[in-house]
Amino acid sequence: MYFGADYHPEHWVYPYAGTAEEPEARWKQDIELMVAAGMNTVRMGEFVWGLCEPREGEYDFKWLERVMDLMGGEGIKVFLGTPTAAPPIWLTKNHPEILPVDERGLPLSSGTRHACCLNSDLYWEYSKRIIRAMAEALGKHPQLIGWQIDNNVGAHSMLPCFNEETRRDWHAWLKAKYGTVDHLNNMMGTRFWGQVVNDWDHVPMPKTAPAPHNPALMLDWRRFSSDTIVAFVRMQADLLRELTPQAPVTTNLRIFGQHLDLFDIGDTLDFMSLNSNATIKSKSSENACELDMLRSLKKVGAKLPGGEEGFWVIEQKAGHVNWQDVNSLVRPGVVRLFTYQTISRGANGVLYFFWRQPRIGPEKFYGGILTHDGRGENRVYKEISQIGQELKRLTPVLHGTTVKAEVCILYSHENDWTLSLPRQPTKYFNLREHVQLFHSAFHDRNIAVDFARPTEDLSKYKLVIVPSLSLMAGGEADALKLYVHNGGTLVATCNTALVDEHHMATASGIPHDLTDVFGLEVSEFDPLPCEEENHLAFKGNFHTSQMHTARIWCDVIEAKGCQVLASFTRDFYAGRPAMTVNNFGAGKAVYIGTISQQAFYYDLVAWLRTICLLHPLLKVPDTVEVSLRQKDGAKIYFLLNHQNTPVRISFYKPMHDFLTERTFSGNYDLPPHGVLVLDEQLTDLAAAAKAPEPDDVTGKKKDPASLT
Repeated sequence: MYFGADYHPEHWVYPYAGTAEEPEARWKQDIELMVAAGMNTVRMGEFVWGLCEPREGEYDFKWLERVMDLMGGEGIKVFLGTPTAAPPIWLTKNHPEILPVDERGLPLSSGTRHACCLNSDLYWEYSKRIIRAMAEALGKHPQLIGWQIDNNVGAHSMLPCFNEETRRDWHAWLKAKYGTVDHLNNMMGTRFWGQVVNDWDHVPMPKTAPAPHNPALMLDWRRFSSDTIVAFVRMQADLLRELTPQAPVTTNLRIFGQHLDLFDIGDTLDFMSLNSNATIKSKSSENACELDMLRSLKKVGAKLPGGEEGFWVIEQKAGHVNWQDVNSLVRPGVVRLFTYQTISRGANGVLYFFWRQPRIGPEKFYGGILTHDGRGENRVYKEISQIGQELKRLTPVLHGTTVKAEVCILYSHENDWTLSLPRQPTKYFNLREHVQLFHSAFHDRNIAVDFARPTEDLSKYKLVIVPSLSLMAGGEADALKLYVHNGGTLVATCNTALVDEHHMATASGIPHDLTDVFGLEVSEFDPLPCEEENHLAFKGNFHTSQMHTARIWCDVIEAKGCQVLASFTRDFYAGRPAMTVNNFGAGKAVYIGTISQQAFYYDLVAWLRTICLLHPLLKVPDTVEVSLRQKDGAKIYFLLNHQNTPVRISFYKPMHDFLTERTFSGNYDLPPHGVLVLDEQLTDLAAAAKAPEPDDVTGKKKDPASLT
């Protein structure tokens, strides 16, 4: 297990630390505190271009080498960042043409990070120079174990650029995709509003205009912009593999709502890393969703330091942030709790951001492991030091273990971009929230979930969820059809398969190319105002815990051979199907023609468990999160209490906790924000519980014998 911090030694030299006589003296003190906290890894260097090349062609990596030497003296490994996220002032002053231009045609200013256009050939050339110089100077250092490429690609201000170089690349991209202008006109549907083009150079970039651009053009622009970022990352990865083949490459990513296709990035990198805001989120299920997505971006072929599988969280927040309306402190125990959630879902490296709150710059009040005084007497440092000591015991136990799931949620970045375009059927639909309803239901019932592209091999999953895959290519529909025919269970929802990959609406019925699989056709759909709702009436063996609403979107469904599980109760489509199931080949296809509240999805998971033979990892209260890492039959369970109150667990046989090396039997009160890491003996222990808080969706307390 790699455990450490994001370190910025450039912040801790005289006059900000050290003395005039020993300007770098603080570095040694920092390393002593890292060792005392159980740390073995740091990331550094991601914003040092202007310090390592203060003037064009004049390089100084000696100070970074001195830091790495000091780290080596205490056995701490180093992950270096390529510094291309923050071009030096001299570069933007000498070459203002590398600066980005916004959609209004206005150039953005220099003097901050991401002050560059990734379509600039000149910027690529300067980026290659600094990467090559850095790798040649530091690439053979014994402490180097890997590279982080750039920083937060696809996030912050790394937006599409609208300058002439981008226009050139845009037209080349279109020509490579469509081949001829006539084919482009046909596939984009440029006849609408008479916007037919006669030459590649006539195809506009979607700059600010009097009316919305063609959605097919805007979708292609999002694809092109993503490909631009991926190409920039691939350029760096290829160069680093040439210069330092022993050091794997990654980059720090944020998950949903980004400007790039993360699956494409996964194909480019050796392993995946997350920039996690877990400690500032209110719901553990939202953090778990991001971790499961990251783990799913590179399911095979990952190359991590130390030869492990999995992923890293290369920026785990150690404290509060500085970009919310109110930046409250992270409460005691929360950093530890979410660190173990990260590890429980497959992470084999965790680095905290920041090592120390900086005294300078726009992030000086961002939380860190150390506060401004740097003494190491503060609450967060002590909490992370506890984690460091615990991980020394836990690392051998987790070696070689992975997370396995029998359920998969399909997700497509192209679909996400499609649903963010203007002129949607309703502004109240949110794909992230819709996905989260499903994921939370599985998470809260302790059933592991993967994510996948629609084109991946889905045969290993018992159950596949398709939440509002509005854009679906013909080949994707064929893959889903094959999955069901071969015995899989598929659950799809409203707003699925409305358009194809060219953003053309189907002429063959919704969901396009899948009406036979579901045994139905959607003839109309009715987006509901946010203050209105319909209701669902259920029949058959779908048991409900309460009345369920239909909100945001209601499909008007014509049943064509399917079994109706629920109907709408109001409006002109009262009595029409709202939820159906259809046998197709050896499998089943379930269709949910609306969006409901979270309680419905709990009932849905309970029903799906019976028909798919899914089993929760352990029998515990719903308020306890359980995750499993396993290898060769050995099973390591993580139990996390995200509540502010204790939860009582009854163990019917003695069991072992790796964090405390204690053996528990009988009743045990898992404290607020408490963690247990238990060995596979627990599979023989029917762990039941009595929780002091209500733990079902109706707010009623359950009898322990009924907990599942």
